[in-house]
Amino acid sequence: MIKKLFSLLAIAMTAFAATAGHVTLDGTITSTKFYPGTIRPYQVYVPEQYTGDKPACLFLGLDGELCNAQAVMDSLITAGAMPVTIGVFLQHGMILDENDKALRYNRSNEYDMTDDRFGRFLETEVLPVIEGLTTPDGRHIRLSHDGNDHMMFGLSSGGICSFVTAWHRPDLFRRVFCGVGTFVPMRGGNDLQAIVRKHEPQPLRIFLQDGTNDVWNGTFGHWYEANRIMASALDFAGYDTGYDWSDCNHGVKRTNEIFADVMKWMWRDYPAPIKTGHTSNDMLAPLLPEDGPTEWVESKTTAARLSTDSVAARYPDGTVAVVRHKGTNCLWQYVIGKGGKLQYGQRFYWLHNYDNSQLEIGPMAFDAVGSLYVLTNAGIQMLDQNGRVRAIFNIPKVNIAQCASLTVKDGSIVIVTTKGQRWERRLNVKAPEKGKRPKSQGWG
Repeated sequence: MIKKLFSLLAIAMTAFAATAGHVTLDGTITSTKFYPGTIRPYQVYVPEQYTGDKPACLFLGLDGELCNAQAVMDSLITAGAMPVTIGVFLQHGMILDENDKALRYNRSNEYDMTDDRFGRFLETEVLPVIEGLTTPDGRHIRLSHDGNDHMMFGLSSGGICSFVTAWHRPDLFRRVFCGVGTFVPMRGGNDLQAIVRKHEPQPLRIFLQDGTNDVWNGTFGHWYEANRIMASALDFAGYDTGYDWSDCNHGVKRTNEIFADVMKWMWRDYPAPIKTGHTSNDMLAPLLPEDGPTEWVESKTTAARLSTDSVAARYPDGTVAVVRHKGTNCLWQYVIGKGGKLQYGQRFYWLHNYDNSQLEIGPMAFDAVGSLYVLTNAGIQMLDQNGRVRAIFNIPKVNIAQCASLTVKDGSIVIVTTKGQRWERRLNVKAPEKGKRPKSQGWG
């Protein structure tokens, strides 16, 4: 039963149920795992071209239907400008009391966070519900499980949520339309441009839209400036991008005007897969093989034990030690003195995280040039000799706490777990030479 606070929305949804060209299905989802206690209505758009014989593409829109999306999709599907697509229009969650009064508005908590929680929520609590639906004429909803077939759209906080979801889960969504996105210091959105510049490119197609008069709340910053900075980062990192810059303010007006054209741009060469671009990051690019992205390869090996050594990694010539201390996302560096004594310790290696959270930090190792590779749940972070993250690599599906070693070999990096898993990935790296000090990278 849809709660009273959503009643007007529910009435509006019902009015579209018999629109020519498609049918719509309405319902609500109560989250039990990722956002416990929240209830949210949804509407599913099913075009008349969908027969149920094979899986359809997916368009997921946040904050319900915006930009007259269903009519636009009717037109574009009919014209062959986009594939047969199921539309899911999802509202943010709320927690209500017994009198249907709001105890918590969950929109910012869901949309503005920068971790992977919303993607996992969609994967495990939303999409299975959608695939359990059937139209009145008996067509079962079947969705493609290929991220290349999925697009996500949102405005403001919904815009950054669309980007973040695809960023963490390109296996779920590879096409993103972000209008007036909230890439500002609200819940860490301002940090994303830095991570984009350092992270290995991912197979995403992204369209950003904003205007010079978009300052929704000056306390958090300037939306337009933040979007332009993100655009610069995306171009630097080699993404397939499109932009619309105008003098609009924080609203849906301009997004509505360009929505149909952006949808055609987003699906312009479908079903060709979205390709991974080439980064301009001068420390990352040389490490990536010329023949394109490489995958982690899993094999079996002898189970390894977790190290009990207080030193997590040693410089190739044995002069410097890296030590983990609890309660910080920084690693400490010590100079190794006579007799192996650790001295002159400082917080030195600064690691990136999502949502101001404590990182899961696993094993680490130096390479031949003195760069430090650290396994974290935010990726394998490569830091230069001066302690700054310069590159971030994707990680395999591993439990960080069970990872016993990370090794830099000539031409690859290897992770071994306490469960006897061995993961290897090709990179243009060189193993350190024991006793040899790497050439200095300078003081800058």
